[in-house]
Amino acid sequence: MSQRELVVLGTASQVPTRTRNHNGYLLRWDGEGLLFDPGEGTQRQMLQAGVSATGITRIAVTHFHGDHCLGLAGVIQRINLDRVPHPVDAYYPATGQVFFDRLRHATAYFETAELRPRPIADAGPLDAPGAPFALEAVRLSHPVDSFGYRLVEPDGRRLDPQRLGALGVRGPLVGRLQKEGRVEVDGRTVTLDEVSERRPGQRFAFVMDTRLCDGVGQLAEGADLLVIEATFLDADAHLAEDHGHLTAAQAARVAAEAGVRTLVLTHFSQRYPDLDGHLAEARKHFDGEIVIAEDLARVPVPPRR
Repeated sequence: MSQRELVVLGTASQVPTRTRNHNGYLLRWDGEGLLFDPGEGTQRQMLQAGVSATGITRIAVTHFHGDHCLGLAGVIQRINLDRVPHPVDAYYPATGQVFFDRLRHATAYFETAELRPRPIADAGPLDAPGAPFALEAVRLSHPVDSFGYRLVEPDGRRLDPQRLGALGVRGPLVGRLQKEGRVEVDGRTVTLDEVSERRPGQRFAFVMDTRLCDGVGQLAEGADLLVIEATFLDADAHLAEDHGHLTAAQAARVAAEAGVRTLVLTHFSQRYPDLDGHLAEARKHFDGEIVIAEDLARVPVPPRR
């Protein structure tokens, strides 16, 4: 059975707390595992969450501030220690190549796995060989180069058993119809459109360190699941703007305008030991499902529309 869920490995911003590890998010999407922004402690958090290095197929780093990437060294070495049998693609801002190289070769280890660096020079579609979805990077607004990521599954078709039966499409003919788009039944051509309806592909968006900019809305548009930073509350909006971050209210307004279904707020400043204010602030602007992310939580991708 396919499984699509977000495994939250860490929710802190610059400074971890007793209950919040540095960033880390594993998106499980059927047979894919996309690890976003592995901060310090990610390898141990994976153990606590019950996910393994062999489940990682792609790594995506938004930017090279420590709370978003210092766990990369350990994750890469674990991928090699566990002899992950499939290639692992690594996406990151091209301007941070020197940091990626340092983290990749932070210490001596025996390389057994294939890690494929895919530096991002500019916004646009990303090369994602073998993926059952399209992956895109969108530029954000932060003191260093930062990209958000957007995953889009192609639209499909949902067959209607009643229509199939009424037109006599049964057995092997169903497979042929799905493959070829049309079949002959009793001298009549039956097309796929006649016996099916469009099934919208699902969408996921990941927005980390950024102030409000066009890229935030572009990433969030129509997302079934949006993971977005909410470092500050509106009372500290001046700090958010100065340091290139969002407030919970800003994130919620974006989600509402973009038609998001489930909103996951994360990347909380240590100044907020209690997050009730984030939920209350977001609820003023967004009436869909809101998740205040907690370390080791699992958030399912909503069922198909």
